[in-house]
Amino acid sequence: MSGIEEKSLLSLSDVLESTGGIHVLGVIDSEDDFSFTSVQTDSRLVTEKTLFVPLIGEKQDGHKYVPQAIEKGASVIFIRLKNFEENASFFTDLSQKNPKIVFIAVENTLTALQKAATRYVEKFPDLIRIGITGSSGKTTTKEICASIFSQRYSVISNKGNLNSETGLPLSVFMIRKEHKVGIFEMGMNRKDEIKEIASVLKPRFAIVTNIGTAHVGLLGSRENIAQEKSHVFDWINGFGTAVIPFDDDFTDYMKEQVDGKVVLYGDGKDESVSFVRDEGFDGSVIRIGNEEARLSLPGVYNYKNALGAIALAKVLGLTDKEIASGINGLKSMFGRSQVLHEKYTILQDCYNANPDSMEKAIEFVSSVKTDCKKIFVLGDMLELGESSFKDHSHCGELASNSDAAVLIFIGKEMKAAYEKAKECNGKSSLFYVEQHDDKAIEEVSDYIRKISSAGDVILVKGSRGMALERVVKTLEEEK
Repeated sequence: MSGIEEKSLLSLSDVLESTGGIHVLGVIDSEDDFSFTSVQTDSRLVTEKTLFVPLIGEKQDGHKYVPQAIEKGASVIFIRLKNFEENASFFTDLSQKNPKIVFIAVENTLTALQKAATRYVEKFPDLIRIGITGSSGKTTTKEICASIFSQRYSVISNKGNLNSETGLPLSVFMIRKEHKVGIFEMGMNRKDEIKEIASVLKPRFAIVTNIGTAHVGLLGSRENIAQEKSHVFDWINGFGTAVIPFDDDFTDYMKEQVDGKVVLYGDGKDESVSFVRDEGFDGSVIRIGNEEARLSLPGVYNYKNALGAIALAKVLGLTDKEIASGINGLKSMFGRSQVLHEKYTILQDCYNANPDSMEKAIEFVSSVKTDCKKIFVLGDMLELGESSFKDHSHCGELASNSDAAVLIFIGKEMKAAYEKAKECNGKSSLFYVEQHDDKAIEEVSDYIRKISSAGDVILVKGSRGMALERVVKTLEEEK
């Protein structure tokens, strides 16, 4: 372990000042005795010298996992003051058995996590801080950005999908002294979530991918979504740059929210960047100045995500050669426009789904020319609220009008799509299962085996909660 990792991420005084916490248990002879080198909210991921933050949800209280966190090596533990007051003997007993572990009581453990993370980010004033948000394409844009900027800088970014009220704070605790650029995507599941997590990172540069209908069931309207997403600009403060799509319904609204420079991006907006050709499942070839690059992610919609990343890279002075090298070096991500070539050609796009991304995926696979059958496996789009029936019906209509030979719908919400596809009376064979448990997944896989041939093209698309990668796993196990 290096010296950087051994030193505590924050001092005791930093933690107490930032969180308003109280050191209630644990023996400290000197400030140097206080140390944590990682932060976790899941006790199963705790290792030696971890700050464990138990969160309280609707169904679970993380405080019951404090003993497990201690067993795994936690050195500092946040506890909610109310829990401490109501169950002091529980924590006192743990402390007597583990006197060196520091217990800090706070009003709200999630807020304390965010406040501590905010203080931690302040330790890196020279870090170029980039925030990325939007209804779809966030993770893809983040990964393209990270690949481009890593051509010149040491880059830190969220791992996977750690972009929420808890994920973002956990992610910024991964920043280290050697990092010059921090690229963090920001997601939301409720009002004010972007505002909260933007205040942790305080990004000076930001990209918005689009204002779509993802989470419209939670926020009520696209106008509310645009308002919430625009909080990613809150910390530009006349210094940085907002990178915004020029053709979004809310482009003008977003521009008005920026106190700083605005750069608009999109196809044709920058004459030095152009789309050369679509190579189907092998991605796209694009040109940046005199440099040619292959974007390995298939679909023209991923080209648009790349344009946002390219626009910001140019703002920050990267060369065309560096940008092209970064795009060439991009690796595919699990479940996101991931092409698998085995017995079948499978487009596994099951990390997220909303009406915008579903439409793009259907249109893309329909555009690919092949003599083999196309099979669409479409799962529920979650969190759509009142618009769910309408949006799923539209999905069924789109799928029915595609060139897919077989349409498979999975989930209670997808029943609307199935019924609409029947009504459209297209040429596709239809199959529907209401559940998405392992038994239903096996039923779908068995059906695919019966009607498919080697080389067939299979689109697998649904929200993360549907876990449709199980279909892919089952099919890939075939010899």
